[in-house]
Amino acid sequence: MSSVEQETNNAMGAPLSAKSKTLESGAAMVQNFAPVKGICAHLNAFHIYANEPDRCVESNHYCTHLNEDVRQCIIYDTPEANARLIGVEYMISPRLYATLDASERKLWHSHVYEVKSGMLIMPSPPGMPNGLWEVAETKEMEDVVGLYGKTYHFWQVDRGDKLPLGEAMLMGSLTKEGQGGEGLKKAWKERDERFGVDTQQKREKRQGIEEPEVHPDADQAWKK
Repeated sequence: MSSVEQETNNAMGAPLSAKSKTLESGAAMVQNFAPVKGICAHLNAFHIYANEPDRCVESNHYCTHLNEDVRQCIIYDTPEANARLIGVEYMISPRLYATLDASERKLWHSHVYEVKSGMLIMPSPPGMPNGLWEVAETKEMEDVVGLYGKTYHFWQVDRGDKLPLGEAMLMGSLTKEGQGGEGLKKAWKERDERFGVDTQQKREKRQGIEEPEVHPDADQAWKK
């Protein structure tokens, strides 16, 4: 069977050969992976397609801080070792967002609803006491709530693609209740069960997080 006819880890292609596994292990022992070693947060939420906002996809963000005003995140479809890299997101502070021209600002989305609704979570490490992790997560949400994100997905896994096909897709965020339809409700419930989280509880714990004003040029997916 050719590699075109095979599927491995939900992608078209043959399993890794013994040679590839050996080379992979050797490289991991001697090479410096400094950029990815800087990852300091795993965040999980749902993105919507800017040109088709009723479509949503679960997104696992692995983020680093370039500085106090800029974060950059690699996005995977799952948090597992065989996850597919499906996109990237940049997050910037409101003061940097204000320096962008109007056409550029329209490519960015807010995180207020994601935070306040309990949708955006920072999955807890195994064995971590829930109370301690909730405190850390809430602190992270206080930092994220005012940031603006610019996100592109390259791999449309939600439609079953086995390769990253077509153009990169601009993504956005949900901004209020009722968006995303029944598909989102089902995916959100399944996500919470998988990670063992309670969205309603998170909403209550985040009531004290100040809700910043969102610039009118952001979240254009919902203004067309």
